[in-house]
Amino acid sequence: MFTLHEPPLFTRLRDARRILVAGAGGGFDIYAGLPLALALRAAGKEVHLANLSFADLYGLDPDVWLEQDVAAIRPDTEARGDYFPERTLARWLEVHGMPSTVYALSRTGVSPLRAAYRALLDRLGGVDAIVLVDGGTDILMRGDEDGLGTPEEDMASLGAVAGLDEVEQRLVACLGFGVDAYHGVNHALVLENLAALQREGAWLGAFSLPYDSREGALYVDAVAHAQRSTPDHPSIVNGSVAAAVRGEFGDVRFTERTKDSRLFVNPLMAVYFCVDAVGLARRNLYLDRIEHTVLTRQISSVIAEFRDDLPSLRPPRAFPH
Repeated sequence: MFTLHEPPLFTRLRDARRILVAGAGGGFDIYAGLPLALALRAAGKEVHLANLSFADLYGLDPDVWLEQDVAAIRPDTEARGDYFPERTLARWLEVHGMPSTVYALSRTGVSPLRAAYRALLDRLGGVDAIVLVDGGTDILMRGDEDGLGTPEEDMASLGAVAGLDEVEQRLVACLGFGVDAYHGVNHALVLENLAALQREGAWLGAFSLPYDSREGALYVDAVAHAQRSTPDHPSIVNGSVAAAVRGEFGDVRFTERTKDSRLFVNPLMAVYFCVDAVGLARRNLYLDRIEHTVLTRQISSVIAEFRDDLPSLRPPRAFPH
C-alpha cells in the first residue's frame, strides 16, 4: 500500500536488501542514479552501480572482465582515452570513502545485454531489485510519437531488464524532464504516456531532489567533478539537472557544447519520474521486435522499420498553459 509520506519508488524498495542501480542509456546516465543509490545506502541497503557504457571497453585489461560484456571498473582501471564515465564516477566515490566499483556493460542488443545482466547478478549473489535510471525521459516513449529522442540504448536496457523475471522489483526512474526536447521529444506526449501508465497501475509518482539534502549536494559535487575530469565531453543532461538542483533557471551556460542551443533549465529537471519497468515494457509498441537483437544497430533498424509501417505518428502537442 502506498502512502503520501513515502514516494512509491521507495515503498517498492522497502523490503529489498540488495539493489542494482543501473544507467539505462549509456554515457553519464548512472550519475542520475547516484542520489537514489546514496539514499538507499543510507537506509541500510547494499547498493551496486552499473552503466551501459560508451567507453572503449575492448581496450581494457583482461583481468577487468568478470564475464563477457561485464567489466568491473575501479578508480585505477587503465583505459584508452579520457572519456570513461564509469571510472570517473569510481574515482569520485573513492575520494568520498564509498564503495568504488562501477560495473560497465557493453553496448549491445537486448539478448547479450540480458545475459550480461544475469552474469553480473550471479557475481553479486543475486539482487532483490534493479532500478534503471534514464538521464532524460525518452525511455518513456512507446514508439508512435513524432520524436523518440535516442531510444536504442534505453530500449536495449529496458528490454533486457524487463525480461529478468527472477528479479522481484524492476523499476525505472527518469531525471531531467525537458532535456530530451533537444532530441525531438515532445514532453506533452511524455505526460500522456505517464497518464496511461497511471491508469494501468505502473506509475510510481514523482519527487524532487533537494539541493540542501546530502544526496542533492553530493550529486552536484559529483557532476562538477565529472565536468572537470571530462572537459571535452561534459554531460549536458546532468549539467542541466545539477543547475536545476542549484535553483538556476533559463538559458544556463555550463559548457561550450551548448553554445548553439538555448536551454530552459527549470525545477522540473530536478524531479524524478518513476514507473514500473515491466509495465513500461508492456506498453512499448516494438519492444517484442528487438527481443533477439545482438547489436545496437539492429535495434535502430527495427525501430525504423516499425515506424515506417505505422499509418501515422502521434503529433507533438503544446502545453495548454
